[in-house]
Amino acid sequence: MSESERENRNIVLFPFMAQGHIIPFLALAHRLEQVTNKYYTITLVTTELGIPKLRLSLPPNSSIQLAGIPFPGDGYGLPPGVENTDALPYHLFSNFFEASLSLEPSFRKLISDLCSGQNGRRRPFCIIADIFFGWSVDTAREFGVFHAIFSGGGGFGIACFYSVMQNLPHRRNGAVAADEFSLPDFPEASRIHVTQISEYLRVSDGSDKHSVIVRKLLSFWSSTDAMLFNTVEELEQSTGLMYFRRKFGGDVVWAIGPVVSPVRRPVKEAGVTSEACTKWLDSKPEKSVLYISFGSQHTIAAPQMMDLAMVLEASGKNFIWVVRPPVGFDINGEFKAEEWLPEGFEKRITESKKGLVVRKWAPQVDILAHGAVSAFLSHCGWNSVLESISNGVPIIAWPFVADQFYNSKLLEEVLGVGVEIARGMSSRVGHEEMVEKIELVMNINGTEKGREIRRRAWEVRDIIKNAVKDEDGFKGSSIKAMDEFLNAAFLGRERRDS
Repeated sequence: MSESERENRNIVLFPFMAQGHIIPFLALAHRLEQVTNKYYTITLVTTELGIPKLRLSLPPNSSIQLAGIPFPGDGYGLPPGVENTDALPYHLFSNFFEASLSLEPSFRKLISDLCSGQNGRRRPFCIIADIFFGWSVDTAREFGVFHAIFSGGGGFGIACFYSVMQNLPHRRNGAVAADEFSLPDFPEASRIHVTQISEYLRVSDGSDKHSVIVRKLLSFWSSTDAMLFNTVEELEQSTGLMYFRRKFGGDVVWAIGPVVSPVRRPVKEAGVTSEACTKWLDSKPEKSVLYISFGSQHTIAAPQMMDLAMVLEASGKNFIWVVRPPVGFDINGEFKAEEWLPEGFEKRITESKKGLVVRKWAPQVDILAHGAVSAFLSHCGWNSVLESISNGVPIIAWPFVADQFYNSKLLEEVLGVGVEIARGMSSRVGHEEMVEKIELVMNINGTEKGREIRRRAWEVRDIIKNAVKDEDGFKGSSIKAMDEFLNAAFLGRERRDS
């Protein structure tokens, strides 16, 4: 295939400006680069200020192209220069969603420029947009381009979020339910507790700013040509994937996951090098280490942090803990151990070689793949979930917002690979309960329930491995789904061109 033919096969990816969305889109870009043997142009679109950070996440030999569009944050009450949600206060998320709607003219211009190049060079044949950028389907239709929505989340979590947002079933006669409720169009989800709804959504009544904006963003899903989920068919075919196939048709929903990418941070941002972390883990017995991380955008309250430190020290377990400032402080600011951890905690655990406290960021993919790791205490962001269960590591769940609550529910009630220890950023967990849950999951010779959790974790790991296997004439379900999706995109393009 000639260079000009390759450039005529341009796949445009457009993620929402949040780490939990950008990371799976980067992984998808890498996957597409691999499966198409670089015979396609892969173009990743983001805001202009986001380009330098994205560039650092690409390997030197990558053919992935980056395209920047201006972000019109002025007039939406956002801090100057803020073009992602990394350090955005929760009360400004609705403003950010609203501002993202105003990206449409800039995105349309970009697609127009790509389509009007000489001899159609770099003309997109497919746009893959974020779940919050479904409005891009109108641009795709205008220029005759196949359109897909890619969810970096799993089918079950996104289905619960979509159903709650559309139906607001927790509202009863104008008031918020005090306990549990069911989802009218998703009975497979069982009962949802009111504490499994983010605070901003709990008070939504359909007329408030947040629900109006998010419902508008979700309304575009019914118009897309394809929906891609970062999950595995065998894990969710009877829950989240079935939900969306009922909603939008069985021939437009594909499970192409897991797409996970070891995004490397610049040295100045990394709390510990991969080499140092691996060396520490190498010194520990197999399945003896608890890994703790609440992601790049979430943290716990100061009292919880103090409690967790005391439990870890008293338990005698080996652990790696990625710490960030507690709720109410700048999450990306300096971590003040003398204020937020017990006096002398770090010195004691360092001297005993029982723990490793890491500031801000750790090489999570490498940690979870190491044989010394026994369990993961996680906020249940879907990227973290996939990285854990792909390695057969059970999860102790502490969800905070959005689909994290439903991911936790999936892990415990459907897949059986974890337990929930707490729920929400401010919930206080008793020491005994913390110790009990940690012991349940980490003690491989303990209770029958603990052994079953680990057995299921290994089963799920093998299911995922088979889904992405492509060798000796065998293609796993996720490999087949990607092939089917690309074929559908080509057929859609040919129909529009004819």
